[in-house]
Amino acid sequence: MPGINTGDTAWVLTASALVLFMTPGLALFYGGLVRQKNVLSTIMHSFFAMGLVSLVWLAAGYALGFGPDRLGGFIGWGRYFGLDKVAFDAPGPVVGGAPLSGATPHAAYMIFQLMFAVITPALISGAFAERMKFSGYAAFLALWSLLVYSPVAHWVWGGGWLFRRGVLDFAGGTVVHINAGTAALACAVYLGRRRGWPREIAPPHNVPMCVLGAGILWFGWFGFNGGSALGAGAVATSAFVATHFGAAAALLGWAIPERIKHGRVTTVGAVTGAVAGLVAITPASGYVRPWAAVAIGFAAGMICFFAVNLKFRFGFDDSLDVVGVHLVGGIVGAVLTGFFADRGINAAGDNGAIFGNWAQVLDQMKGVGATIAYSLAVSFLLLWIVDATIGIRASEEDEVTGLDLSQHSEAAYSAGDAGTAVGHGAPVPGGLAAGPGAPYAPAPR
Repeated sequence: MPGINTGDTAWVLTASALVLFMTPGLALFYGGLVRQKNVLSTIMHSFFAMGLVSLVWLAAGYALGFGPDRLGGFIGWGRYFGLDKVAFDAPGPVVGGAPLSGATPHAAYMIFQLMFAVITPALISGAFAERMKFSGYAAFLALWSLLVYSPVAHWVWGGGWLFRRGVLDFAGGTVVHINAGTAALACAVYLGRRRGWPREIAPPHNVPMCVLGAGILWFGWFGFNGGSALGAGAVATSAFVATHFGAAAALLGWAIPERIKHGRVTTVGAVTGAVAGLVAITPASGYVRPWAAVAIGFAAGMICFFAVNLKFRFGFDDSLDVVGVHLVGGIVGAVLTGFFADRGINAAGDNGAIFGNWAQVLDQMKGVGATIAYSLAVSFLLLWIVDATIGIRASEEDEVTGLDLSQHSEAAYSAGDAGTAVGHGAPVPGGLAAGPGAPYAPAPR
């Protein structure tokens, strides 16, 4: 068993901080996209996850995700509850005779994984922005983190059944994005539409806030993907490079069809395209060459541009396009990992279909299908339980007032501050949707 490498440990701890920083970035990204009367409640969804999920992770989440295998690879169990036996001076946990943390302390691996556990349910919140009770959100957050996130993390990363099948997910295409995107679909369907949607569509109240949040996400994503190498070496460097080129290509992959379809490129569209590319490159980042990262990112940008409009076709109100970006982008990235994976980049992976290994594509699709089926079923069940016990949907009166005041007794801006003219449920003729998925129509001057 290897000892502790201080350089690798320094990188993993730095990457952990970068991933944590992504959650406030997500809060700003989402907060800028909603109406002024709901900005604080939307930001609170992400920020509150940093506290609650951390304590759930300490008590039982890490043990269920990375404890010894139980139930045929479905869940971890038997140790690490309350972080017992999580060492600060030795690698771990040991799976297949080798520590998952590589040459870093077990506790460093645990805290790195925690930051993924924090941001994943925060991603879901974009689907039900502007209409979920805060108490219902808190209950759903804790239950989902424990009963959906931790089991799927065990399947893929903790030595579970998908881990043993050789499913490749370097930094969270299935565990984070497909998992959260599927839960987002369940939430959007279960809670129903916002008052007046899609007839009354409100514009983002603060696009610069959205751009700042997206920039923080892009910055933090280098820790998200690069840190998943669990060492400061060639694989981390490759993942870092792939992450950047995947996002850059996706920005153009979104902008080109938006320009063709609507005659202009929007700022919200450009940043959403970049995020879609970051989503898609996540599972592939430690396994592919830069040119493949460009192909994956560009494909994700184009596909997600069209995917965000599915909510209008099928009638589910996904407020901030979590399904179109994270679920669809995650699927694109997971499947294309099976095409472009290259053992010359990472010997711990496998070759993909471009090297004749079509079985890897099939394995990736099985991982996608299993994650969607489990997350969808359990997410619906948890929503029903929370709704039946404490209630989950804000009242119509609270929705009209705005969740900032009705749920938190706060307002983001004073009455004299400049802000959106859209307040308290007023219809906005010709405005942009809160997310980037609405047909473009310039607001009247």
